[in-house]
Amino acid sequence: MQSRHYPSAIPSPSLADTVAENLRQQLIQGQLHAGQRLSEASLSEQLDVSRNTLREAFRVLVKEGLLHHEPNRGVSVVVPSIADIIDIYRVRRLIECQALAQAWPRHPAHKRLNQATDAARQMREAGDWLGVGSANMAFHAGIVALADSARLSAMFADIAAELRLAFGLLDDPEYLHAPFVDQNIHLLNLFESGDTAAAAQTLEHYLIQSERMVLSVYARRID
Repeated sequence: MQSRHYPSAIPSPSLADTVAENLRQQLIQGQLHAGQRLSEASLSEQLDVSRNTLREAFRVLVKEGLLHHEPNRGVSVVVPSIADIIDIYRVRRLIECQALAQAWPRHPAHKRLNQATDAARQMREAGDWLGVGSANMAFHAGIVALADSARLSAMFADIAAELRLAFGLLDDPEYLHAPFVDQNIHLLNLFESGDTAAAAQTLEHYLIQSERMVLSVYARRID
């Protein structure tokens, strides 16, 4: 997948950029799925925008590697490869572990981490494992927010969208997401206690475990 370009200055978003962000969030929330063909008619109506604006948004997401365009066949959501997943986790370890290790434990983003763990517990009790997955994505977005970098947060949004597409190809969201509810709580406790070095080391092992789980199940699916 192509990487996103980050200019030296961040301009105000256009309507097409806003629509692209809406679609990106639908990917992160698991509302759009890998391989799904996207209807211009239904999406333009849903988002209340013209087809020309929607096509501009599609071009943004095609450039980012989240959508795929085929002449005469339209636009579809990409299907991540095993190489994509390995690269995603490599980038996650670089970004998230550094953000956690260097952050102040009372950074305002810690509220986002608490909100995400609370949401994950509620979703677990309700048996909503896709909701648990969304809460997990929010938790890790909160970790990246500790770095106080709009560019890193934007980069992570792309990564999270790609990762959620891979998650969506797996048949058992409970198996995938259940172990990380309590691990996120433990990670947050370490961080809020001020032991950021231990929190970062724990996160690195956590991400390695998560990568192995995803790759194992994903490999079996595509065999």
